[in-house]
Amino acid sequence: MRGVEHFLVAFALLTLVSKLASASDPSPLQDFCVALNDPKYGLFVNGKFCKDPKLVTADDFFLAGINIPGNTSNAVGSIVTPFFVDKFPALNTLGVSLARIDFAPYGGLNPPHTHPRASEVLFLQEGTLLVGFVTSNQDGNRLFTKVLNQGDLFVFPIGLIHFQLNIGNTPAVAISSLSSQFPEVITIANSLFGSKPLINPDVLAEAFMLDKTVVQNLESKF
Repeated sequence: MRGVEHFLVAFALLTLVSKLASASDPSPLQDFCVALNDPKYGLFVNGKFCKDPKLVTADDFFLAGINIPGNTSNAVGSIVTPFFVDKFPALNTLGVSLARIDFAPYGGLNPPHTHPRASEVLFLQEGTLLVGFVTSNQDGNRLFTKVLNQGDLFVFPIGLIHFQLNIGNTPAVAISSLSSQFPEVITIANSLFGSKPLINPDVLAEAFMLDKTVVQNLESKF
């Protein structure tokens, strides 16, 4: 009997731990959510309303266009075409999304950025890319970098700063799979030098050990 009692106690503890583990809050899908006592001024967040299942058709799970090249004629020589839940409603509640990234020949850059709500698996469909990510301060800001050729995969862990650079003489195309229906993107340079209103240049000059006039010049570009 004592063995049975030990089993029952262990089973009860295991059940309790599993319940606690599953009781965490869902991952946020927006930058912030200020609590309100009066729902009159509230806004629906973290997803979208669901279509009546009886009205759903196969067309709801279909989206064309990922094969269409993006225009890379811009300052960085790349363009990201996201297929997040706002463009592909069938992704709602599924925790996945996609993006197509087109790179101009040699020098096309997807600048350093993060996805605060998703890890990313990048598949290189065409071309040659130099890719990499940087670990957190706690892990010593280590750089992991790799040259990818056609057919290769690379993983960027959630929240870490990463980049992709075309080092080939032909256009490159990559397809990214992300572990959130709306992973969001924070481009480092845009956030720091193009915020609205602008960050005090004294702050950025001190942080980057730059002359204040250099910071002001950078802010003017964004």
